[in-house]
Amino acid sequence: MNIEQIYTGCLAHAAYYLESNGEAAIFDPLREVEPYIKRAKRDQAKIKYVFETHFHADFVSGHLDLQKKTDAQIVYGPTAKPGFEAIVAEDNQIFQVGDYQVKVIHTPGHTMESTTYLLIDENGKEHGIITGDTLFIGDVGRPDLAQHVISELTEEKLASHLYDSLRNKIMPLNDDLIVYPNHGAGSACGKMMSKETTDTLGNQKKTNYALREDMTKEEFIKELLTGLTKPPVYFPQNVLMNIKGYDSLDTVMERGEKPLSPEAFEAAANETGALMLDTRNADDFSKGFVPNSINIGLDGNFAQWVGEMIPDVKQEILLITYPGKEEEAITRLSRVGYDYTIGFLDGGFESWKKAHKDYERIGRIDTEEFVEHYTTEKPLVIDVRKKSEYDSQHVVDAINIPLNEINDHLAEIPKEEPFIIHCAGGYRSMIAASILKQRGWRQFVDVTGGFDEIKETTVAKTAYVCPTTLL
Repeated sequence: MNIEQIYTGCLAHAAYYLESNGEAAIFDPLREVEPYIKRAKRDQAKIKYVFETHFHADFVSGHLDLQKKTDAQIVYGPTAKPGFEAIVAEDNQIFQVGDYQVKVIHTPGHTMESTTYLLIDENGKEHGIITGDTLFIGDVGRPDLAQHVISELTEEKLASHLYDSLRNKIMPLNDDLIVYPNHGAGSACGKMMSKETTDTLGNQKKTNYALREDMTKEEFIKELLTGLTKPPVYFPQNVLMNIKGYDSLDTVMERGEKPLSPEAFEAAANETGALMLDTRNADDFSKGFVPNSINIGLDGNFAQWVGEMIPDVKQEILLITYPGKEEEAITRLSRVGYDYTIGFLDGGFESWKKAHKDYERIGRIDTEEFVEHYTTEKPLVIDVRKKSEYDSQHVVDAINIPLNEINDHLAEIPKEEPFIIHCAGGYRSMIAASILKQRGWRQFVDVTGGFDEIKETTVAKTAYVCPTTLL
């Protein structure tokens, strides 16, 4: 069977391309659709259907642009209520793609419209299941996202539906089916996904905690809901965009790809109140940046942290990037619904400096300097890693304020007392540092290399990392 997984690592997202006898289908496409169109042209195939497993929360799907550009029909599973033209399929309905068949299996639980698609080859053999967020490798979809859009749903009700879907719809299927999920490790749509992005259903029955045969519904609900962290704030907004519709990516790109001189950039920031977002790496940002800009680097989990730290997807944004990276930044913002980039600093930060504009810096120290400061001065240390990372191992007496919660804990961070901030490797701590700088904090430094390097220093290994048997 000609089925191809198209994986995007920065979102831990998998779309799928199916082709047979001159017809093609795309499952759960990303916002930028040209790669799918080019892929079909290479096969001399027409995209017939865009299958959506559910209304996604972690990204804006490309279904509308694909429909507009290819005349493909959008397909959702039962109970979906899209705000645009689409086929709302019935349970067990079959769609023909060339010589292949795609069978609809309604599997509510992650969301109520969640649907699994069973792939059947030209010989009538069942090949695999595209499971969306119903079943991952090593995990299942979290059941607490749809309730943020539909108030009468509770995570317990959704978990109950998911238990029934897995037991009654998925587990009776053949063990040799290949599982094709929508996400892999790193996605916020589950809590313990594997780094593997495909597996056989039979192996998942043996290894996936949620598919244990002896698990009762009550045990399933308890285990599934235990340890869930708060979903990113942009998730409900992305769901609504996927339900109601959104601007074409072409429109978004046209709006954002406007080069601005330093003077025009400064004027735009003052006149519009747009957020100045600098996407350079942490080291370059620390050495000089436009005052009041914040740093979220393209070289990390960019979309995830934009979604965590910028609460409104309609926020206007002015970009500062390395020259030539503007299109990538606008595209990656659009993947998670941030469509209102209104321009970028032409020539990047270097043009700002050449125009003799004021700029700011953030002090950084290496791990040896950290140890020296820590042992002689005992400064306040703020650890912005996740609580689970902090609980596993941390600097003694460090305060844990996870990055995604920093805006709620600003009162706990002193303005008149020097402190040191760190994360695991320097990416997240520079985001935090830029936010603090924007809000008026001055007396702090960031640790280059973060905790990953702090814990490897000789002094830290023997006395300053907790928990340890020596404390």
